[in-house]
Amino acid sequence: MNSRPLLKKFLIWRAKHISNRQFVYILSIVIGFTSGIGAVVLKNLTHFIQHLLENKLITYYHHAFYFLFPILGLTIVYLIMKYVIKQKVSHGIPSTLYAISKRKGIMKRFQMYGSILTAPITVGFGGSVGLEGPTVATGAALGSNISRMFHMNQTNRNLLIGCAAAGAMSSIFKAPIAALIFAIEVFSLDLTVASLLPLLFASLSAILTSYFFFGDDIILPFRIEDKFYINDAPFYILLGVVAAFVSIYFTEVYDRIHTFFDKIKSPIKKLIVGGIGIGILVFFVPPLYGEGFDVINNLIVGNPEVALKNNLFHLDLNNVWIVILLLAGLMFFKIIASCLTFGAGGVGGIFAPVLFMGSIMGNCLSKIINNCGLFGSPISESNFTLVGMAGLLAGVLHAPLTAIFLIAELTGGYELFIPLMLTATISFSITKYYKKHSVYNMELGRKGELITHDKDHAVLTLMDIDKVIETNFISITPEMNLEEIVQKAVIRSKRNIFPVVKKETKKLVGIILLDDLRPIMFDQSLYHKVDATEVMQKPPAIIDLDTDKMTDIMRKFQDSGAWNLPVTKNGIYHGFISKSKLLTSYRRQLITLQVNS
Repeated sequence: MNSRPLLKKFLIWRAKHISNRQFVYILSIVIGFTSGIGAVVLKNLTHFIQHLLENKLITYYHHAFYFLFPILGLTIVYLIMKYVIKQKVSHGIPSTLYAISKRKGIMKRFQMYGSILTAPITVGFGGSVGLEGPTVATGAALGSNISRMFHMNQTNRNLLIGCAAAGAMSSIFKAPIAALIFAIEVFSLDLTVASLLPLLFASLSAILTSYFFFGDDIILPFRIEDKFYINDAPFYILLGVVAAFVSIYFTEVYDRIHTFFDKIKSPIKKLIVGGIGIGILVFFVPPLYGEGFDVINNLIVGNPEVALKNNLFHLDLNNVWIVILLLAGLMFFKIIASCLTFGAGGVGGIFAPVLFMGSIMGNCLSKIINNCGLFGSPISESNFTLVGMAGLLAGVLHAPLTAIFLIAELTGGYELFIPLMLTATISFSITKYYKKHSVYNMELGRKGELITHDKDHAVLTLMDIDKVIETNFISITPEMNLEEIVQKAVIRSKRNIFPVVKKETKKLVGIILLDDLRPIMFDQSLYHKVDATEVMQKPPAIIDLDTDKMTDIMRKFQDSGAWNLPVTKNGIYHGFISKSKLLTSYRRQLITLQVNS
């Protein structure tokens, strides 16, 4: 039975009986549920694969499987992308941010299931990445395509993608408030009543779905036992500073390794280089296998020895300084392992690696403080482990509020709220000074394609440059004389500006204004004496489609005072952009962005 007539009837009925805002609320609940289901499927598939491989084959057969499994998993992922999905599955949250900023909130259909097919295999076979990013991407793709099916506009599409992100995070961590804040901070959604209620509905729907399937199980089952004392405040300030420098290290390594792999054009070469690299790291450092939440939980409850018992050199774990050294090594290599997994073609996220490194950072610093003999009463290692996660989240993701509320909700209370605020704020402030963009949006940020809370910048980012380019200008070649210019261009054109373009290369060499032609265009004695090169002038500015962002274009109009500016692409003349059309497009986009705000 054809579903299109039914959908059409439903849309007509909906338009008559349900307001647009009410329908957004309904869809937010549906999308929260689908995001929760996506999280359940991803988690269960991954844990099944991990249980099958790590607990059976590695434990009972041979340690060498630690080397083989990541390579095997990445190879399977490559084959799935090439022959099953036939598309490249990008990293979760960056691909979602790109869809919002440059694709009007439209995500391709394969993104609804691409991460489900590839992320569990990547992580289950030992890829050192997390599942949060793929879960958000899956939910966001579902939200995008559901909103398209019901003909929602761009503003509501973006909002429902944010609802999907909130639902995914709420389902994974059972932290609905942190999930809502995550959607606002990371996806730069406006905090209005129109956006707040759908985000709340989605977050609530997703967490109920999670409780239905997982019960009371949570990723970090811990309750705070040690109180915060004001005397500990300087140590948490120090933790914030350390977290900032570790965040900068994380971001720098992430950027450099990604740049390295971007230079390798062959997917097979990427698979070989990255696969062997991650295989070697996991073989020598087994705690890097998979997400690493077991390591985090052991650190929180004070059992680092359990996480480090398989160390390569069989070092004495009763010596606290050896434990600190091994933990620091884990923190140092985790981001390298994650980037190698990404570089080899693996699908995952960085949320779990950030939590992993943050927990180790906090635990190491507390152990150093407690064992250096310079201070009196010991500080809580479990509290520092938890607050360390918040510090690194705030620095790496540029999301301090998400970091604060996530740890507060995970621990079931707000006893650590002051140290969380201290550490997260300091870490974020220092990291933001040195690293303008987070790892999620550094690529988009560099290109000027990132949506931010700055309304003016958001409007400019969402504008489509191609739609404001005008091509109905008559071109002139440098060799044309005055008679040809008048007969072939001036008489036939309704414009008062003419681009001078080389015939062979189509390169722009200048422009001729009608005002420059008026004094001589009626003097026939000059028709064969004057050519285009003698009356043309250099444009006040040129818009380069390869490099100029919409903010650059606006700045060029402002600085030059011109009303029309020529456009080139790959050095070839492409058309003109007029200030009037640009401002008209800006006003339209602003109105679109404010719909339902």
